Order: sequence, then C-alpha cells, then structure tokens
Amino acid sequence: MAFAAAQPLTFSNRIYELKGISRKAVEEHLTLYQGYVKKFNEITEKLAGLTDTDYEAANQTYSLIRELKVELTFAYGGIVNHEIYFGHLGGNGEAPTGELMAQIKKDFGSFERYRQDMKATAVAARGWVWTAWNYRDKCLFNYIGDAQNTFPVWNSEPIVALDTYEHAYFMDFGAARAKYIDAFFENMDWKAVEQNFSRIQR
Repeated sequence: MAFAAAQPLTFSNRIYELKGISRKAVEEHLTLYQGYVKKFNEITEKLAGLTDTDYEAANQTYSLIRELKVELTFAYGGIVNHEIYFGHLGGNGEAPTGELMAQIKKDFGSFERYRQDMKATAVAARGWVWTAWNYRDKCLFNYIGDAQNTFPVWNSEPIVALDTYEHAYFMDFGAARAKYIDAFFENMDWKAVEQNFSRIQR
C-alpha cells in the first residue's frame, strides 16, 4: 500500500493574531508542523522502496521496517495533532453551545469543570492532551498522550487537541505552562470544535 503525499494545510490568518500567543511563536510552531509533513513523505517513500531483503531482515530490536513504521506514526501524529490544534485556534474563547455543550455538561457536570479537568490534564501531560469522543462508552474524555504517537486511544476520536510540548509555549510563557493553557482557551474557536463533534456524531 502506498500513501498519498501529504501536503501542509493553510490555516486561518486569525492564528497569527492570538491573545497572549505571539505571531513569532505561531510561525515557529507552523515550521515544526511543516517538518512533520516533510518527514512523513520521506518515510513513505522509503517504505515504498523496501526490498525483499529488508522484509526478511525484520527484527523487533532493530530493523529498517521497524524504524520506518515506528517513525511513520510519530510523523503522522505530528501532522494530525497540529491540524486539529491550529484548526480551532483564532476564536474569541466563547463557550460552546448546542449538542457539544450538552454533552460536556453530561460528561463533566459543567463547562467550568471541563476546563478545570482539561487544564489539570494539560499540566500533567508531557506532549499532548485531547478531548476525544469515546465511541464505545459514548462520552467525552480528556486523554493524555506523552508523545505524538501515543494516540489513538482505542475507540476514541479527538475533537480538541492541546499541544503541551515546550515548543508550543516557552517562547511566550517560559516555564509557566498554566498561563499558556489559559491563553489557549482564550483563543479557542468553539464553533470549529462543534463542527468536529457534529462530524463524528453522523
């Protein structure tokens, strides 16, 4: 199977005018995202060129196929996670409405409790936090992923992605990650999240 070449998305210009998160930080962050796209394409080309010898040399300690397949998941996670992340930034932070808000209240008790849980989860994370819909249990939950490729969580699909790697906030906030998380919420476009939620409910 051959993957189609990935292309970086173009995001709304609103992501360059965030409250508390500088344009420079966003530009540098987008450069990292574009790097994941480039590496994904390089890895898929190498996978397409594997020989019979490469397949026969497969080994769990080290082999070319193991290396490529593990790093493919890291690069692909870097693409998808950042596309969700940038896709719902640039808003005014106003709370969600409709079915999404009803589900948040059902699963967390209130929107304030959801934010409290999301913020604490993000402070505790090493890489990513996702609000994801769990298809099996029919609920929203805030999951931790300590690396790009520790997602997916089985039977779950993310509708919110929060990058907690230092590159996302150190330029503007230093070690004050909690302040970055507050700024993240201030810039959320919950309409975009509502669209994500509506899409997976179909």
